Amino acid sequence: MKRKLKLLAASDLHGDSRLAKKLAERAHKEKVDLIVLCGDLLGWTETKDLIKPFKDKNKPVLIIPGNWDSFATTDFIANVYGVKNIHGYSAIYENVGFFGAGGAEDSPGPGRMLNNELFDTLKKAYGGIKGIEKKIMVTHMHPSESLSELSGIPGSKALTRAIKQFKPDILIHGHIHEAGGMEEKIGKTKVINVGREGRIIEI
Repeated sequence: MKRKLKLLAASDLHGDSRLAKKLAERAHKEKVDLIVLCGDLLGWTETKDLIKPFKDKNKPVLIIPGNWDSFATTDFIANVYGVKNIHGYSAIYENVGFFGAGGAEDSPGPGRMLNNELFDTLKKAYGGIKGIEKKIMVTHMHPSESLSELSGIPGSKALTRAIKQFKPDILIHGHIHEAGGMEEKIGKTKVINVGREGRIIEI
């Protein structure tokens, strides 16, 4: 039987270095293979000690920008700390393919995306893992028709379209803080709002 990949996914740290350290300790204790940060990592605060705690534990990290993260700053952070920004790109770990698109539609901040931009970014990213059996889609925003719409903030129709077209096994996202931890199915895709406290997922 193939070994499962164990990952810790979290979102919306908003510059909280204490939370980053807490998540890194949890990742170490639970022996996770990979960290995935689903945007709004930096927010409007400084960037110090948000990635370093995970690197200090020798964990590989994938990131995407949120609506409060500029695309350029997210690239800069990825380069400085030697992690991978998968906004529009893909990555493969233990035969699991990850593809991502950060930012959010109709939201304030430098990471604002248009509906067609979000879909096209995911389509480009998906191209890198087409032949991979297990796939995880990583976004900051929530899809339309999802439980995270309880916030009153409409989800993205582009993301729901991407779920139907690319059929990922799992979609992990953040953005709606009060819906952190919620899990549901859209089609055959498990959709998880990983929230600030993070979620350990095995696939």
